[in-house]
Amino acid sequence: MELAHVRLLVTDFTACYRFYADVLGLKPRSGATGGPYERFSPATGAAGAAGIALQDRAAMAALLDETGEPATGHRSLVVLRVDDLDDYCARIAARGATLLHGPAPQTERMRVAHLKDPEGNLVELQEWRLLVG
Repeated sequence: MELAHVRLLVTDFTACYRFYADVLGLKPRSGATGGPYERFSPATGAAGAAGIALQDRAAMAALLDETGEPATGHRSLVVLRVDDLDDYCARIAARGATLLHGPAPQTERMRVAHLKDPEGNLVELQEWRLLVG
């Protein structure tokens, strides 16, 4: 398992994008100034290094099928990459974890699952697939 990034769930995506890119000088990966998602990395250092990502808060609430509070109140989540999402989810469920969503496809290359820690903080588990083509 590896830490992928910390994702901040934001209401004013454009203002937060400008802050992390223009004020702090972090490097956006795609240039998606209007959202709903962007990942930033340090201006210097390894390209694959863990960074900070922004995501529209309402989009995450919709994904988790949580309308209203507390979903719109989530401010961040920790993103962890695992090699075998199904196996990992089965193992943590056996140890008492309750999955909120997934394992399910998120994109063509990525599958995800979501859960909360005992304090209600969101955790996203990711499995990246290699595309064969």
